[in-house]
This record gives sequence, structure tokens and C-alpha cells, in this order.
Amino acid sequence: MTEPVRILVVGGGYVGMYTALHLQRHLKAELRSGRAEITVVTPDPYMTYQPFLPEAAAGNISPRHVVVPLRRVLDMCRIVIGEAKAIDHAKRTATVATLATEQEGTGPLQVSYDELVIAPGSISRTLPIPGLADYGIGFKTVEEAIGLRNHVIEQMDIASSTRDPAIRDAALTFVFVGGGFAGVEALGELEDMARYTARYYHNIKPQDLKWVLVEASDRILPEVGEEMGGYAVRELRARNIEVRLETRLESCEDRVAVLSDGTRFPTRTVVWTAGVKPAPVLAATDLPLNDRGRLKCTAFLTVEGVEHAWSAGDAAAVPDLTAAQPGRECAPNAQHAVRQTKVLAENIVASLRGGPLKEYAHKYAGSVASLGLHKGVAHVYGRKLKGYPAWFMHRAYHLSRVPTFNRKARVLAEWTLSGLFKREIVSLGSLEHPRAEFELAAGPPPPQPKDEVAEGGTADGGPKSD
Repeated sequence: MTEPVRILVVGGGYVGMYTALHLQRHLKAELRSGRAEITVVTPDPYMTYQPFLPEAAAGNISPRHVVVPLRRVLDMCRIVIGEAKAIDHAKRTATVATLATEQEGTGPLQVSYDELVIAPGSISRTLPIPGLADYGIGFKTVEEAIGLRNHVIEQMDIASSTRDPAIRDAALTFVFVGGGFAGVEALGELEDMARYTARYYHNIKPQDLKWVLVEASDRILPEVGEEMGGYAVRELRARNIEVRLETRLESCEDRVAVLSDGTRFPTRTVVWTAGVKPAPVLAATDLPLNDRGRLKCTAFLTVEGVEHAWSAGDAAAVPDLTAAQPGRECAPNAQHAVRQTKVLAENIVASLRGGPLKEYAHKYAGSVASLGLHKGVAHVYGRKLKGYPAWFMHRAYHLSRVPTFNRKARVLAEWTLSGLFKREIVSLGSLEHPRAEFELAAGPPPPQPKDEVAEGGTADGGPKSD
């Protein structure tokens, strides 16, 4: 009996999940007969649909409906919850650390493969800004999104109960760094949510809240074009949101955000969304990287100069065949990533069956962005939309793109219910410390005696009584 073809997929995000899903459909007969096996190594047992994170943070969508369970969707694949630490493609092995290996203390696993799909995605790109590591809040995961929602409402609780004006002002000041999709949409949705929540506080008015968007370039949302980006700035400023263009965060030590223009904002909230960088595992491989740390790939989505290695999405520098200027690469966004996975899976299947490979080519269709409830901007196929039509297009597009009919139905149901009933304004910050209540009930551990009790005697050295 011949050995099965072992396909290893590193990463369970857009590219990892969709590639494995397409492979499982194309190789259904081989997987059932044991002639092929697919292993997906991912730190989380779910794929996060990141465009919905701002709505989850605002409470419009339940957190569990923003994620797709991999074990349910990839029922013919082997799911390994762990992190790839290194890849030796020359030996066709990946070093994987799992929760079990940490418990056992036996060291990482060595996973062998024949075909490699490396799609670990990206991580937040941070800068050595004083105080950022201590006080900054990211916005790439569902945990961060829900944690930020709880944090914002908690700050309103602090401001409502404090008698110190300085603490109140700092609690009601929210600074977002980064004018891309993540920063603008998160700011727009959370400002909307907080303004609505303020009506339930006897001593907080919407105008008491201070929202600041800091962007290093001269515009925000560059993907929707200069005109729509300018409209977005005017829309945010009309809501009393300070938009600081061509400005950088210099420091946030001691809970004071210091900007490059000299402005200082005492604040308890600094949200960092200023770009991403490739996952660290790419640097721990023997695969070729470009000067930005991404894998050098061909239009066939193979790793350049290497056999049996494939990539797409954030981790891959894929040439854009539709660009007017030669040498340009596909933007590392979800629009390209989802479409690349279909070509990637078909090419892997073709290579296994001896068929020809095809090149990936997709002309960028445009972008949509939400600025809060019923507000948005869009630039799609040359057409520019703003306000309610753009917001509606944003929801319709992402509803069509979220994986599985189950998730589409649940998200649509939640949107419908949120239109009929009032917003939820509850902070569940205690979820981040689930044992705190029990530890308080259990009380502190009993104090240990300073001196050891002598055998046959009491702690004070006297004779033991009967």
C-alpha cells in the first residue's frame, strides 16, 4: 500500500481555512480512501471573520457568530491546536508546540508533510513607543474586540462614580492610532455604542466623551479613494471626533498620550491599529522572503524557487497580474486572500494529479467601510457611495462573504433583532478573570508558622499535652 499524500496547512485564518475547505472538497475520494490526509495547525480552533470585529465590539453581533468552528467545517481534516515554531522545508518537517506538549514537558512535535501550505497570517505591527506595551490595546482578535467593549463601558462606570475630575476626563478620553479599516471602523462603531450608552448614565452626556483618531499619513481609509476618505474625515469630525492627520503617537507612558504635534491627552484607553507585520514563523523557515518579511511567491501561488510549498494572503508576496505597473504585488487583504485560496487549492490538486497550474489574477473591485450605525463609505467598481447606501452595501457584502450558511443566518437574525430592540449596554469584564469571585470566597491561604513544630512538642517548644 502506497503512503498517503500528507498536506500540512499552517494557519487557520482566511487562507488556511478556505484552502483546507477547497482541498477537502476536491480530494474527497482520496481522503476517504486514505490516499491523502490534510492536517491544519492553528493556535485557535476557529477562524475569525475580522470585518465583523467592530460590530461585535459594538454589541451588534454576538462574539460566537464572528468565528467559524474549524472542526465542524473541516470535518475531513485533522485539526491540531498549536503553533508552528519553525519549518525545515528541506526535510519536510514542521516544529509544532501544542497545549499537550507544554503539559507533558516533552518538547514540540515534529510534523512531517509532503505538501506545505503556509498561511500563518499576520500580527500587529508595533513600534518602540514608551508605554505602548503596558497600556496599548490591540484589535485583531475577537477576544480583543470584546475586551475593548467591556473596557469602554467600564471607563464610563469609573467616570460616573469618581469625584476626581482628572480621573473622569482620562476615563472618558479614547485614543485610536491608525486610520485604516480596523481603526476607523472600530472607532466609528464604539463611539456610536458609547453615545447611546451615555443616555443611561445620570451624569454623563455624549459630549463629555472625547474620541481621537491619530493617523501618520495625510488621509484615512486610502482603499476607498481620496474623495471618500475626505468625506469620512468630515463625517467623523461632525460627530465631535478629533481626527489628527500627519500625526504620530510619541508616548503613552503614565496613561498620557503624547502626540507628535505636542498635544497631550490624559487617557486610560489607547487602541493600536497601525498596521500589521508577517507572523514570526516565516522568519523561522528556510523559505525565501522579501525585504518586508513576506514569502516570495509566483502567480501560481507557489513559493518562488521551491517545490511543494504554497502560500497566499498576508504571508505571501504575490505578483498582481492585473496591475498597470509591472512588479506590483496583490494587497494583503481579505478580498484577495479568499479568491487566492480557490486557485491555490486547485493548483495543489492539479500538481498531485499531474495537471497544469493556473495563475491567480483578480482586479481589485473596491472597498466598503462602516463609520457606525447607518453610516459608511464605499468605492466599488468606480462608483462612490456614502451614508446609508454605503453602510447597507458594507453589511450586504460581508454577509455574503462570512463562511457557512449557519453563520449568515445567525448574523442576519441578530441584525434584525437589533433593529427591533434596544442595544445591550452591559460590560462583562469579569469574564476576563473568571476565578476572581471564587478566589475571594475561598479567602487568603492560612499563614505558615515561622518556626517548624518540633516533633513531640508544640510550636512554642513546650511539652505536647494529651
